[in-house]
Amino acid sequence: MKGPQTLLLCAGWLLLQGGSGQPYLRLRPSPSDNLPVKDILEHPDPEYDPKEQDLDERTLRKKLGSSFDPAFMSVAAPAPGNLSSPAPPPRLRGSAPLPGELKKLELGESPSGARMKLGKKARRKFLQWLWAYTHCPVRYTWKDLGVRFWPRYIKEGSCFAEKSCSFPEGMYCKPAKSVPKTFLRWYCQGWSRQKYCTWIPVQYPLISECKCSC
Repeated sequence: MKGPQTLLLCAGWLLLQGGSGQPYLRLRPSPSDNLPVKDILEHPDPEYDPKEQDLDERTLRKKLGSSFDPAFMSVAAPAPGNLSSPAPPPRLRGSAPLPGELKKLELGESPSGARMKLGKKARRKFLQWLWAYTHCPVRYTWKDLGVRFWPRYIKEGSCFAEKSCSFPEGMYCKPAKSVPKTFLRWYCQGWSRQKYCTWIPVQYPLISECKCSC
């Protein structure tokens, strides 16, 4: 997929020092094709989990500051049904506002080169049908990141890719843009009793736009 690269969670983590002197976990660049982020393989030993005193909500909210976004993160498990509705198959989608590039689409010539003449009403209906067929909305679902992330729950986006979004078929809905959201990650250095653990900020990329593409 064309477009800027985004930061993905992966095994090769680098601990860098930010301008404020606070540790900041940055993650190596990877193409946006790899979104949404795959589940992270955690160390199974509960000794690497934060303890009750490390999960004080007031302290963690203060540490995360303005990066806390209640629209995409939740401290407690979201209520059942508090999800965005999955997108229906392309042919069943309702009409949506036409994008500018579609309004400018030239329909005066057929694929064979023959000239065509469409009235305004017929053109509008055809473009609405085409947009309903090729439209790729982002579908959101809540995901549990586990106790080593705070907030623990993230509203993650995905693209409807079960059926082709093009006519003729061959193209599918794929991630086009992403936005980073900052979470706190419980990070431990060392082993056994010698280890040191603390909360550090990490950026977690979320799909913000899907497009019909090859």
